[in-house]
Amino acid sequence: MNFITSGSTAGAIFILAVVIASGLYLGRFKVKGISLGSTWILFVGIILSHFGLRINPTMLSFIKDFGLILFVFAIGLQVGPGFFRSFRKDGLSMNLLAIGLVLLAVLTAFGIHAITGEDLSIMTGIMSGAVTNTPGLGAAQQTVSDAIMASGGSADAAGEASSKLASAYAVAYPLGVLGALMLVVLFRAICRVNLEQEKALTKEENDPANAYRIACMVENPAIFGKSVHDITGGGNSDHLVVSRMMRGSDVFFPDLDMPLQEGDKLLIVTDIEHKDKIGIIFGQSFPVVMKDWQRPDTQLVNRRLSITKSSITGMSLRKLNIRKKYGVTVTRILRSGIDLQADPDLILQVGDSIQVVGPDESINHLATLVGNQPETLRKPNLVPIFFGIALGVLVGLIPIHLKTMPQPLKLGLAGGPLIVAILLGYFGPKLRITTYTALSANLMIREMGISLFMAAVGLGAGENFISSLVGGGYMWVIYGAVITLLPMAITAVLARFVFKMDFFKICGLLAGGTTDPALLSFSEQMYGSSRIAVNYATVYPLTMFLRVVAAQVMIMIML
Repeated sequence: MNFITSGSTAGAIFILAVVIASGLYLGRFKVKGISLGSTWILFVGIILSHFGLRINPTMLSFIKDFGLILFVFAIGLQVGPGFFRSFRKDGLSMNLLAIGLVLLAVLTAFGIHAITGEDLSIMTGIMSGAVTNTPGLGAAQQTVSDAIMASGGSADAAGEASSKLASAYAVAYPLGVLGALMLVVLFRAICRVNLEQEKALTKEENDPANAYRIACMVENPAIFGKSVHDITGGGNSDHLVVSRMMRGSDVFFPDLDMPLQEGDKLLIVTDIEHKDKIGIIFGQSFPVVMKDWQRPDTQLVNRRLSITKSSITGMSLRKLNIRKKYGVTVTRILRSGIDLQADPDLILQVGDSIQVVGPDESINHLATLVGNQPETLRKPNLVPIFFGIALGVLVGLIPIHLKTMPQPLKLGLAGGPLIVAILLGYFGPKLRITTYTALSANLMIREMGISLFMAAVGLGAGENFISSLVGGGYMWVIYGAVITLLPMAITAVLARFVFKMDFFKICGLLAGGTTDPALLSFSEQMYGSSRIAVNYATVYPLTMFLRVVAAQVMIMIML
């Protein structure tokens, strides 16, 4: 077994595999539905490192950095398509509160530093652990190491500084998870939240941007004799798609130039926010009974097609003009598990699924256009991923000069790839760059990255962990608890009583604002609402970016 301690590649791989496998196994165990998940990898690494099981520092540094890059890049690709959309409507107020949550954590850490005299770099590590933000730790470690090396310091000094940051993070992390869960439970009790009332109050705003089906009768004299084209500007407006028409007993696709008659019935796909306007434009709505719109003699079928041709990436529904060319109506689009309205200006991308209604033969022609070969999506497109990582590394090295900073700020190996991945995920389809990766493939990359990073951090921190804890580190637990609870409590109160947000939005806001998947999972299981995850995703991208930058800024201020 000498190969384990010889510093060889085989020994390093063996140690990493043992640490990661053991940590993931322990993460499967839950206490009252609560688990630290992959963070167990960190603690297993610390324990084994404390007892002398370590990896060559140069190799360990590479593993840590590469794992971090894989993790943040996979996150960026996943959240990129919806990043800028998250600032619309309710997303704006939620992201403003998320920004406030980040700033409050930073101010709290600074306040503790000013009162106690605790080293600011240590407070940065504590803050990252208190809000369970691993990329923030990685960014802080890289920034402090680069600064020490740039000022003529030794690699040992840089390693020791990084090790202290990791120790502070590890000490604060457990209570960061548990404290957040307890705060949500207490907040519900103090505010006497009735879940059934909350669900009833928010039932009609559950999916304001998603597809909603409504049937109505043409009763407005102002539109008699006008065509669907005249009313909707081509059959598709920003808020409605006329899916089918019923005249007498006949069900068919409305010809864009066919004049509407009194008594015509329309099946319209819209968003729930504009459902009342449908009645004003056309006439009285009535319950949708889909079997009435699916008569056999109409030969209409309802199918879902997968966008698998890269040539479709970057094209809008309006540009494809599917209705006119194929006589088929696109009613909804499924993207990353979310059902979206078929907005004519929505940019399609590989991986989307479109819900269509029309004659079977016409749909078959459309299927040829879009590809509709979902099996091809199982193979990840690695070219843009690795080019994106290369570009992200370069972006992370660009110095940002600020007058108040003694040294230029750099986004580093956490911030650079994250920003490039977000931009690539958002603008890629517009530029006809296929960035799609199957959800399972994205999750695999992300989990591999975070596992490698956690193992490397733990193995690097274990040597000095106990001595740091005994030498005053026990106070870090208290500091971390304050950084966890105070900003979250203030944000929750503002969200509830100033912004009038429902409890489910607040749960998603707090989980996303602290980048805490454990809180997300706990809230969903405890309170049974899928809306929590949607709100989590609304604030997560911006919060992740700000947490990474905030950690670097705190280190730079210290220097």
